[in-house]
Amino acid sequence: MGSGSVYALVAGFLGGAASLAAKLSVGADYLREMCESGLSGWPQSDHGATVCDWLHVPLRLLCAGLLLSCNAVMWTMFSKALRHCSSSARATVTTTASNFISSGILGRVIFGETHSALWWTGISLTLCGLLALHASTPQTLSREEGPKDK
Repeated sequence: MGSGSVYALVAGFLGGAASLAAKLSVGADYLREMCESGLSGWPQSDHGATVCDWLHVPLRLLCAGLLLSCNAVMWTMFSKALRHCSSSARATVTTTASNFISSGILGRVIFGETHSALWWTGISLTLCGLLALHASTPQTLSREEGPKDK
């Protein structure tokens, strides 16, 4: 596996991490629920508000910063993948497959999501295409074999 493929795999994982950060920062009250389950034994304040009533706001801002950072580094890695891969299709499909897989794993681990048979079919077809691209060797044309001028 070449350095371009490694860059593409990292870019896909960072894309999945960015989508996780986006879901945490703007999604339903995931952070508040995580905070409440993690700090369930802590005492409440005088007004009856728990720590989680205000703690989720800076956590959401932190996730928004993580979203921007992951996207910036992801695009840097994808650019390097395009530069180092033998074709842009190889870099794109590798990044896409890595993004799908990491998003699926992160969704399962963090949110307990399950995926339908259609999702598994789609990821399987993407991986088959990825394997076909990586198995093929790029063909180079010599000067004699190139298109002939008339």
